[in-house]
Parts: sequence; structure tokens; C-alpha cells
Amino acid sequence: MRNRYLDLLRAVATVRVVVYHLTGWAALTVVFPAMSVMFALAGSLMAASLDRFGVWAVERRLRRLLPSLWVLGLLIAVPAMLIAGTPFDVHLLLWGFPLVDPEATGWWMQSLSHAWYLRDFLWFVLLSPLLLPLFRRIPLVSILIPYLALIGFEIFDVRMPAVPHDLALYGGAWLLGFAHHDGHLRRLGRRKILIIAAALAVPGAAWTITHPGPRGYDLNDIPIGNALWSAAFILVALGSSPMVREHRALTFLNARALTIYLWHIPVIVAVTQVGEAHGLPVGGWVGITWRAAVVLVLLGLVLAAAGWVEDVAAGRRPQLVPGRRTRMPVPVSPAPAPALSGGHEQVAASRP
Repeated sequence: MRNRYLDLLRAVATVRVVVYHLTGWAALTVVFPAMSVMFALAGSLMAASLDRFGVWAVERRLRRLLPSLWVLGLLIAVPAMLIAGTPFDVHLLLWGFPLVDPEATGWWMQSLSHAWYLRDFLWFVLLSPLLLPLFRRIPLVSILIPYLALIGFEIFDVRMPAVPHDLALYGGAWLLGFAHHDGHLRRLGRRKILIIAAALAVPGAAWTITHPGPRGYDLNDIPIGNALWSAAFILVALGSSPMVREHRALTFLNARALTIYLWHIPVIVAVTQVGEAHGLPVGGWVGITWRAAVVLVLLGLVLAAAGWVEDVAAGRRPQLVPGRRTRMPVPVSPAPAPALSGGHEQVAASRP
């Protein structure tokens, strides 16, 4: 049975990511640390899949993730880069399975800058059959390891490659998803969760305030503050289990979350560059308002054209608008049997 509360968190995270990239408002990273929440939700769902399907859960997750990436990367971005003059390099094929950052040139360097999330997601999925048994043997220690590793990298200024650094940054969130699935957060109780969350949030906030990044208090530029604050947020968010009713908007956003994530940056970049080229305002309330309207329309067209790939990858019947209720046909009552009277049949004929 689907957990509609988790669907709500994923839907809010998806919308928040789009709004952040459209506006650049750093406060959004504090109000709702969407990327860490998305990793935590994915960790919880991955643990459930491993319990149900074993190691084949890895194949199922990859099968749901990769086709949408192939449409954007291999079928559109790579041919576009080659046509624009990018010499063929074998690294372009990493768009098929981005265990490291795939090559991007020209306009696509900015438009595909968010592919790091898919890279990290792939690593967590591949490592989960090993991480879940380790977590269940030593849950607290396994959760602490990525946080301690990240703190060590940052304090001692250890320059790590992107993959291990991000595994440390978001590994704790993924493992907190394991803890949610296994019921550890529920057993802790509301009071203990709030105490632990406060113990993480206070130093996270203090570190953020005393170590602002190039964009101020944008948590994306402050790894330690990001990890600690996000952990506190995840504990409170996943430690709750309110009842959430099914809603068409939730169904739609969850059924198209990957397509929205993959395509919203290219759409935003294109709209912004066209606006700048024509001297239109792109900042402030005027610029944000008109760009948001155009991005919403274009993103809707993209979802109509390519969103069905997510349905096929998930084994669902392709739909133009997921969550739309179809009217069920009203069953027609059978005609009453003819009544017999005085040896003659009296039939009340009815016409459709």
C-alpha cells in the first residue's frame, strides 16, 4: 500500500527544486532541504524493495531511472552536442550510465548541471545491497560514518572526488531512509526525535552562520551545515506519519517527478537566455513571474511529450495525465423476464 505522506514529501521536494532553480532563493535550501529529503525517501523505498525482491531490486530501480535519462541524454543532448561540433568522445556514452559525470559541452554544460543527482542516486542504488545488511547490524554506527567522513573532509580540507564527497554528504540521508523503513524512527518516539533533531540543527545552523558560502547561507555551498540541518529536518519529517488523502496532484507529481527533475533546468536555462537576448527582465518579481509562467507551459508540453516514458519504465499503462480519473461505465440492469398470463406472453419491450 502506498504511503501518501511520502508521496507528499516527494511532491513538495520536486516543486521546491524547480522553484529554487527558477528564483535562486537561498532561503529555500533552509526551509526545505529538498535534495537530502529526496535521498532519504529513496533510501526508504530502496530498503522496502530489497526486502521484497532481494538483489533484483537494483535492476528494478535502474529500469525505472535510466529510460528517462536516455531520452534526454542519449537521444537529445548527445546528438545536439555532436551537431554543434563537439568531437565524439567515449565519455559521451556515460549518459547511458553516469557513474561519473558525463561530458557536456556548450549550452548543455549548464542545462545538464543537475545530472550529479542521478550519478549519486545510481551509486546509492548499487551499494544498497551491501549497505542495508551493514545498517541492520550496526545502525547507529553506519549512520554516523558518512557524517564523520564529511566533517573530516571539510575541516581538514581534504579534496575528494565528487562521488565519494557526495556519498558522504548524502549518505546519512539515505541511511536515515533505511531507519524510517525499519521503524527505528517510529520507535524513538516524538520527544526523542525532537531532542536529537535539535542537537543536530543547532550546530548545523551555527556552522552555516559562521561559514557562509559565495551565495550567503545557501546550504548547497556549506556541506557540513547542509548535512546536519538536513538530518534534523529528515528526522522530524520522517518521524511523523500523518494521514494524507490521495489527490490527483500528488499522483501526477510522483508519476512525473523524474521527468520534471530532468527537464526543468534545460527549460529554465532556455527561457532565461531568450529573455536576456531580447532585453527582458529575468530577475526581480517581474522577471520571475513571466519566466515562471513560460517555464510552466513549456514544462507541461515536455511532460506531455516525454512523461509517458516513466509509465513504461514503471510497468504502468502510458497516460497523458496521470491521476486523471476515468469514468466507469454504469452497468445496465438486465431486462425483466417476460411474464406469463393466460397462456399468452406479455412482453414489455424496451428500446435502448
